Amino acid sequence: MTRIIDADTHLMEPGSVYRDYIDPKRRDDALVVVRDERGWPWLSHRGARLFRIDSHTPGHPELIGDQQRRYAEGGEWLEAARRIPDPWQPAERIANLSRNGVDASIVFPNLGLGWQERLRDRPEALFANLAAYNSWLLELLPECRQRLFPAAMLSLRDLDWFCAEVERVARAGCKLAMIAPAPVDGKALAHPDFDRAWATLTDHDMSMCFHVSSIQLPLDPAWYALDPEPVNKLMDTAFLYLAPAVAIASLIAHGKLEQFPGLRIGVFELSAGWVPGFLMHLDGAFHFYTQQRGHPLARLSLRPSQYFKRQVRVNAFALEGAANLMDLAGREIFMWGSDYPHAEGMSQPSWPKYQRAQPRALSDDEANALAGGNAEFLLSL
Repeated sequence: MTRIIDADTHLMEPGSVYRDYIDPKRRDDALVVVRDERGWPWLSHRGARLFRIDSHTPGHPELIGDQQRRYAEGGEWLEAARRIPDPWQPAERIANLSRNGVDASIVFPNLGLGWQERLRDRPEALFANLAAYNSWLLELLPECRQRLFPAAMLSLRDLDWFCAEVERVARAGCKLAMIAPAPVDGKALAHPDFDRAWATLTDHDMSMCFHVSSIQLPLDPAWYALDPEPVNKLMDTAFLYLAPAVAIASLIAHGKLEQFPGLRIGVFELSAGWVPGFLMHLDGAFHFYTQQRGHPLARLSLRPSQYFKRQVRVNAFALEGAANLMDLAGREIFMWGSDYPHAEGMSQPSWPKYQRAQPRALSDDEANALAGGNAEFLLSL
């Protein structure tokens, strides 16, 4: 059996991280957690509230709803019903992995998922807070002992900054770079200007990660306008896959995975059920376009779906039935993940529990790939 790697967990970073680790010259731009007159915590920037911070109880999203109602009714803030015993301390998180028979986990931020798009018009503040989070991660890395693999937060808004930050975090041992699956200042990720970014990631043996986060929404704003929810809008959740699917299709069709065969891409918490149909349609669209136009957008030596299978790995929710997805798209793509300790995830990061949710028994090869082999590929282990 390969090592068991939970491909989607979160470090519930302390609210003081950005203030404590930001460049002192940018201290006024640090994100901070402040409490309103009723005690509710908000992530704020220069006095402006960005979003209210919910308190998570693993496996209990209904408690988030209770908090929403309490806030709307004018109530005061209360702690969640069950406290998370190990929100961010590496030693406690590693102990929890051991209790659940998990060898390692990939870890993403918590607060860090919600603010990047809010600072898009203040790029210097954006870069300063991203670097602050990464500095905190690098300080934690020695305690992670190859059991926790944190993703650094990065932005392509400034390629000089991006490449320097990749070099900084990679030198310290970080293997994952979280990037928004969205256009950058009007340019698709397949634009030649970003070739330098893909070369830098490849040269430093880092994987690009797409994760649920604050990004430019992929649908017309009218589709979201009727939803009062400020963060997790229903249409956004229903179409989680759209942003990464479009980004990856563009990168493949324009020859970027041909040009950079060492560029690895991970898709996390953005669903996986879309993958089989996507691969079929991508191959079909590429073939039809080539016939109709007389030549492709880019000369490819493989079918588009083959680049996906060679270089992309996708985290599947337990409810999606990864066993069935492997029947349709192959076992080399999918990874399991608990989303621990988020409320909408599993109550504990348990591979046996995830495995029991499968619609059929897994073969040994399928179990090895899903449990950790495909995650090992992303981590270059």
